[in-house]
Amino acid sequence: MTTTQVQAFFDKQTSTFSYVVYHPQDNVCAVIDSVLDYDPKSGRTSTASADQIIDFIKQRQLQVQWLLETHAHADHLSAASYIRAQLGGKTGIGEHIVQVQQVFSDIFNLKDTLLPYGSQFDHLLTDGEVFNIGRLSARVMHVPGHTPADVAYLVEGAGVFIGDTLFMPDTGTARCDFPGGDAGQLYASIRKLLDLGDDTRLYLCHDYPPDTRAATYSCTAGEQRTHNIHIRDGISASEFITMRSERDKSLDMPVLILPAIQINIRAGQFPEPEDNGVHYLKIPLNQL
Repeated sequence: MTTTQVQAFFDKQTSTFSYVVYHPQDNVCAVIDSVLDYDPKSGRTSTASADQIIDFIKQRQLQVQWLLETHAHADHLSAASYIRAQLGGKTGIGEHIVQVQQVFSDIFNLKDTLLPYGSQFDHLLTDGEVFNIGRLSARVMHVPGHTPADVAYLVEGAGVFIGDTLFMPDTGTARCDFPGGDAGQLYASIRKLLDLGDDTRLYLCHDYPPDTRAATYSCTAGEQRTHNIHIRDGISASEFITMRSERDKSLDMPVLILPAIQINIRAGQFPEPEDNGVHYLKIPLNQL
């Protein structure tokens, strides 16, 4: 029996996993959480990571049906707009991206250049919505906590693409101190994912491995329930909230949060060029 195919791509600079998902008897696919390379010292973008995905899709003669984001990432820039320009496809993200756009539109003072209604994306996905990747059925799960807009994608024959809710069991869970983040919501979201069943395969967006192992992109819900250092079975919501809140106070902001958010709330598109033809990003002082 042929099964759903999942190809992972690891961007070492940002420790991000991107995915191409497809059925081997179809000619269509979805791309999840793609990465546009960015050098913060020079302000230059490049497409090496995205081009690996494009080459894979072309080699298998696939057509991109969806370019999906699990949320507006703060640690890497999305390559969705670049891949869409090369291969087509519809951009999709959870409908609560509107809340994130509203918050960061104020922080970056984008009221004249960004309409915070999600219109930058081709489709805003709702909790429980079912859509197709070719013959594959996929369901949206709203899993807020890391941000208000996080979603996971439960894909037939593969498992769940969970974004930043969980990391590998030995590294724990996502931070909750971004605007709109909430540790209590994250606890509830994670338990909802883990209740899908011990054999459910979870595909991570990031891994920050210790020196004793290589970067790993998936594990089972059962492994998380047994071994996750932050939220294994037996850890209560109040214990998790206390741990997460204290831990978040010790964390630095992600290196790429300022450029990444401005690009990612626009579905991977750059701001409109100014009269000299150059695209500019803003650096708000003393705001985050």
